[in-house]
Amino acid sequence: MYAKVMMMADKKDDGDGDLGVKLETKTKTKRPPLYKVLILNDDFTPMEFVVMVLERFFGLSHAQAFELMLTVHKKGVAVVGVFSHEIAETKVAQVMDFAQRHQHPLQCTMEKE
Repeated sequence: MYAKVMMMADKKDDGDGDLGVKLETKTKTKRPPLYKVLILNDDFTPMEFVVMVLERFFGLSHAQAFELMLTVHKKGVAVVGVFSHEIAETKVAQVMDFAQRHQHPLQCTMEKE
């Protein structure tokens, strides 16, 4: 926040030439922090399942999902999207629940960008 000082003539003109000071406060709104959603590699989850998760929960095309799955496989981790806190949290929960229901140890996490 910052204050802007404006000088203005005092409305009560008693002739002494005093000036009043008006403080005008303006707030700058900050954008909420963003969070990266990460998929972690493991040796048990099938590659096809990871591709399906990327298509289903992150809206990627099959080609995009396949490329990202290869990145996860080769590098051990990949950022699959950047979202507000609430959306990132929801995506992580959806992926983890889906993987658990299909009995895969796939891990999905989030971290501040």
